[in-house]
Formats: sequence, structure tokens, C-alpha cells
Amino acid sequence: MLKQAVDGILTEAEAEELYGAFDQIGNIIILRVPDSLLSKRKIIGEVLLDKVKTAKSVYYQSSPVEGDYRIRKLELLAGDDKTETEYKEHGCRFKVDVEKAFFSPRLSTERERIAEIVEDGETIINMFGGVGMFSIVAAKKKKCHVYNIDINPDAARLCSENILLNKLKGTVESIEGDASRVIEEKLHDVGDRILMLLPERSDEFLESAIKAAKKKAVIHYYCHTHAEKKDQVSSLASQHFLSVVSIKSEILGAKIVRPVGPRFYQAVVDAAISK
Repeated sequence: MLKQAVDGILTEAEAEELYGAFDQIGNIIILRVPDSLLSKRKIIGEVLLDKVKTAKSVYYQSSPVEGDYRIRKLELLAGDDKTETEYKEHGCRFKVDVEKAFFSPRLSTERERIAEIVEDGETIINMFGGVGMFSIVAAKKKKCHVYNIDINPDAARLCSENILLNKLKGTVESIEGDASRVIEEKLHDVGDRILMLLPERSDEFLESAIKAAKKKAVIHYYCHTHAEKKDQVSSLASQHFLSVVSIKSEILGAKIVRPVGPRFYQAVVDAAISK
């Protein structure tokens, strides 16, 4: 759609350089622009705002998601300079601030998958829960209790607000703090299921996830994997998990969550552990 929108504005060669998709979160569009087209980013943003009738703002993402708070720098290209919006998914409503807290609409399918395999009565520890997306979607469908931990105070605040926005079968508790410290202080041997949604640092926090888990539990371990072919990703991710985990583990499944770049993928390994 992005390339179609700029037809007539950019040359065919320039259009080919654009990414084939953009993220729309509520009424906000977030766009990535290659360096060769940065001088034309304003007009690209204006065209998108005109073409996408549900959008009120178009931002250029000028930095990667980075730091402990997992935030990115945004530059307004067109429309209203307002980074907070409402996003709807799987029957849930979410207040999101695209500048102050991490959020990706591209994880929608994975959120639904996790919610489907959660069982009534489970206690879930979402170690890097952000504004509560995975946690609330799960508690909307199942009678579970979810501890949603995030070190970013804005993410924790938005999660608390999002809990109140939704009618849930289960319950969600928003906790602000470093996941390792929170687990050390209050969540030892508590979780039936542990979510590790920080793929670039999962190895660093794996021992904390194990501490949080009951004697028999499931860990959903998200990681980044380089692979020459897509069909190699599940095997490579599983092998890596087994090479770094310190206790007996059985791989229940592994899959690609989403492409990140050329031959670079975000993957998830579902593993049953025994302590």
C-alpha cells in the first residue's frame, strides 16, 4: 500500500527503495524511510496522511527501539503531533503512546496464539509486559492471573489504565520494575507460564525466568535468529535455547514470530521445564 500511495510522487526506482509496509497503530502511522529518501520524507508523510483516511498523524521513526525502556525517536511528518492513541485487538481496547512505550501491532497473531494455549487457573509472569497487550488478551480469554512487569514507568502506567478499559475473565497486575529484581523479591516459584518478550536479551534473563517458574512450567523464550533459509529458524532457535538453559527442558514447539531483516528473524521457543 505504501508504494501505491506514493505512485507519481517518487520515481519507480525510489518507490522500490521504500519498505513495503508501515505500521498503523490506532490513528497513527509510523514509517521507516531509507537514507536515500530522507529528504523526501515530509512529502511521503503528507501523501500517506491523505491516502489513509483513518490516520491523523504520520511519524518517521528516526531511531531503532533501544534502551531499557525500549523506546524510539519519532519525527512528525504530517498531521497532529499526538503520540497517544487507542488501539483495538482481539476484542480488547488499549491506550498506547508510541513514543513513550514499546508497542508492535505485528505481534497480534502471536498474542492470540499465547492466549489460546493458556489454561484457566494458570499464573503467568510476563517479564517484559509493556502496556499489557499479551497479558490482557490472555486474561480476556482465560481465567488466569498475569503479573505484567515492565521497567518503563510509562508502560506500567498505561498497563494499569488498560486493565480498567477491558472486561476480563482473569486478572492482570501491573508491576513497575526490573524483571529480575521483581522476581527475586516476590515471584519465586510462582509461574505456570513465563513470557520472555525481550528477544535481544533473553539469554541474560533466562535464569530469572527459571526462578519465577514452578517446578513444572512452560517458558516462552523469544530470541533473534540468523538463518539462510526460513525453514531452518525453528531448529536453530531450539538448539540455541537448549545450549543456554541450565535445567532439564523439553521443546514443545518453535516458530518464526516475524522477520526482522534479511535472513534475520524473531523466533519463539516453547519449552517445558522441570526443576
